[in-house]
Amino acid sequence: MSLDSERDRLNTVLLVEDPTDALWEFCESGDAAKIVPELPALQLEQDPIHRHKDVLAHTIAVTARTRADLTLRMSALFHDIGKPATRSFEHGGVTFRHHEAVGAKMTKKRLRELEYEKQTVRDVAELVRLSGRFKGYGDGWSDAAVRRYARDAGHLLGHLNELVRADCTTRNRSKEARLHRQIDELEERIVDLAKADARAAERPQIDGKAVMERFDVGGGPKIGKVLSYLLEVKRTEGELAHDELLARLDAWWAEN
Repeated sequence: MSLDSERDRLNTVLLVEDPTDALWEFCESGDAAKIVPELPALQLEQDPIHRHKDVLAHTIAVTARTRADLTLRMSALFHDIGKPATRSFEHGGVTFRHHEAVGAKMTKKRLRELEYEKQTVRDVAELVRLSGRFKGYGDGWSDAAVRRYARDAGHLLGHLNELVRADCTTRNRSKEARLHRQIDELEERIVDLAKADARAAERPQIDGKAVMERFDVGGGPKIGKVLSYLLEVKRTEGELAHDELLARLDAWWAEN
């Protein structure tokens, strides 16, 4: 089978509306062992966290819960690919420490060998690397942590949040509902913080130095009030012609 055929086969499996049966057939037919050999290896790895007999069953369930977007489905398929290589019994029970980072490297290697486009390789590997970042949110994240999560995800933020939602395959409905509420809250906080940061980064058309020079005064609380006024003008009316803005400024100064 040529690389083009292998890539087409994988894409076809991933992009059917419900890929569950197609993925199982992909593995059982032996095609997965030839195209993505890391995938059937997951069947040998027991899943101690999710209620599946093995990591492969969990992986297929997660992939099937995502929409038919190639980058998103591919990241779901590879998100636990690093677990067999990171399994440890040294920390009390089985653990898979840093499996996301290891999985991201494995994902990048496999997709490069299949000659996927560079952007697809980068995006899928990055989603795999970030797939575990949401863990711990329920324990309380500072605004700085929320900003860091959004900044690190960048243009993949929407995909990452979808992957996090899909990764909850528990049969415990209350636990699932709680996780989805937390993701909803995180998304709302990201929007609110972005708006607050945008407003904080705004600058009036005329800076404090120009105001002080115009009225021949030093700094002080009144200059802060002037700048707040000018910023509000910019927010509500946009940028004004310079002469008009100076006239507004002079009128405000005379009244205050």
